[in-house]
Amino acid sequence: MTRPRPARRPALDADADAGAVGRRLRALRTERGVSLSALARAAKVGKATVSALENGTRNPTLETLYAITAQLGVPLAAVLAGPADAPTVRGATVVATLLESFTDTEASYELYRLRVRPGGEQISPAHHSGVTEHVTVFAGVLRAGPVDAPQTAAAGGHLRWTSDVPHGYAALGDEEVAASLLVRYPRS
Repeated sequence: MTRPRPARRPALDADADAGAVGRRLRALRTERGVSLSALARAAKVGKATVSALENGTRNPTLETLYAITAQLGVPLAAVLAGPADAPTVRGATVVATLLESFTDTEASYELYRLRVRPGGEQISPAHHSGVTEHVTVFAGVLRAGPVDAPQTAAAGGHLRWTSDVPHGYAALGDEEVAASLLVRYPRS
């Protein structure tokens, strides 16, 4: 039995600046000396899609942004507007609002307010080695973690996993999940 695919939603809210995201993507790619074709191939995203994103003429999905930033070795916040702008990104099932990003001597961190809608599942691509995700559930029941070994937590529960493998998020039952997500990117 195949699951119906939800309609693709743009990752960025309408008030977010796709042009600014595109400029940051291009700058990160060129700083690393990666060609457009090589990045598209590595991220498993069409070259035309990456070009349109860099030119600010296309809003990416959350899945696409994660695939590209993982290949560039940067956190998602590196291409989003600053936390003062509280950018919101959307995926097939997940809505995440960046609350804060910060760096210390060991790692960079992104803190998100997370909503997971019932009735679907969001699969995120692998991040680079050593990245961990920490979720605290405030409402609902969440199944999340590596695709081959998901965990479950209800309100008041906490999940943690290494996210250098494909991982997913799903609300169990009919209630939307409200949670926080802390992503830790070790410094290389």
